[in-house]
Amino acid sequence: MQKAETKNSKNKDVFDKLKADIRLMKEEVAALERSHHPKERSLASLDSSLKSMQSTEQSLRSELQQDLLNQLSVTDQQEVDRLNDDIRKLTQENKEAFSERMRLEAEKNKLENLLNNNLYRRKEELEAALQEISVEDRRRKLDNSNAELTAISNRINDVNKNVKDLEQKFEKFNSEQKYTKELEHWKAQERDFKKRINEDAKDLEKMTSKQSLLLKKKEDFTRKIRELGSLPSDAFEKYQNLSYKQLYKKLEQLNRKGELDRGYSSIMELMNALEHRKYEAIQLTFKQVSKYFSEVFKKLVPQGHANLTMKTENDDGAQGAKAQSVEQFVGVGIKVSFTGKSAGEMKEMQQLSGGQKSLVALALIFAIQKCDPAPFYLFDEIDQALDSQHRKAVSDMIHELCQDAQFITTTFRPELLEKADKFYGVKFRNKVSHIEVVTQEEARDFVEDDTPHS
Repeated sequence: MQKAETKNSKNKDVFDKLKADIRLMKEEVAALERSHHPKERSLASLDSSLKSMQSTEQSLRSELQQDLLNQLSVTDQQEVDRLNDDIRKLTQENKEAFSERMRLEAEKNKLENLLNNNLYRRKEELEAALQEISVEDRRRKLDNSNAELTAISNRINDVNKNVKDLEQKFEKFNSEQKYTKELEHWKAQERDFKKRINEDAKDLEKMTSKQSLLLKKKEDFTRKIRELGSLPSDAFEKYQNLSYKQLYKKLEQLNRKGELDRGYSSIMELMNALEHRKYEAIQLTFKQVSKYFSEVFKKLVPQGHANLTMKTENDDGAQGAKAQSVEQFVGVGIKVSFTGKSAGEMKEMQQLSGGQKSLVALALIFAIQKCDPAPFYLFDEIDQALDSQHRKAVSDMIHELCQDAQFITTTFRPELLEKADKFYGVKFRNKVSHIEVVTQEEARDFVEDDTPHS
């Protein structure tokens, strides 16, 4: 029994020792938790660095307000390119370090979960089981517990070692992260510099274009001032007290007057052109009608002669045809001779007999028909005042011109019947007129019967 108590006392000592070891393990875990304070101090250092960078940013912004001539030099641009290469390299390393950090944090969390959820719980289970088991069981379990405690101590040592390794890696990662953030900050500053330089370059280009446009306007205004020549001596006194609105209104009036003058000139040119065309058309028509009138009259009166003249306000003779304005023309004059071409034998219309006037009128109608043919002509007893010789000449002329027009005539003379193609007789029966087609012989008998009554 004494031996059992002795062993029990030893086991109790061992148990106390295990409790002391566990307490030491707890203290070590607390020490691990207290290791976060240096990290807080590192955070304060990072805040100080951030303030320093903000001060640097303000200085750089003040540099941006300087003239474009203080842009980056070639050496600075090469340094920026080198920093860009470093930024890309450190960015890649940052990504790799971040991946490693995530892996280490996962491993740390795994070990902490193992320590908190398995080892401590196992210790508590052993303590609870130690109170319930017998001495022999306690001895056996004590041995097992010692083995487990040894294994736990080894695992705790491994965990502490891993924690220290993780802390070292965290410190290294934070240092690299700080340097990467600083490089990213400088890269952002560089992008901002380039953006502002591009904006300033665009503004400079706009100002250059505006300056060129203003110079061009200045040259135009200078040229216009030179074109004005020397101004009257009272011009400045007259207009210097006028407002811009009043001057602009007067300028609009001058421009409107210039437009009206140009419009008036254009209208006058058009009217002159139309007047000239009308004059040429009248002259051409007059010449053609005059030519055909002389030819037709020559055929109607072989021994005679006739011509047309243009009458003007100042001249009633042939000289009127030389007028250059249509408004000067007042009419057409006709001079004819039935016996020859001498000037003394030429007569005007008011000097002719009725039969001669009819013959001249028919000659003019036939001349116009040659210039501008009509589809048909209707003559009512045009041969009444003509002698048989002239009626025969008129009949021949109508027959000559009927190829291009239709002639309808009424007559009581046989000469016009000789060349006609169709004959109609008008009869009066029961107080009603009747028209019917007749033969040439019937028509000739009709006019011969009616001749004694005429």
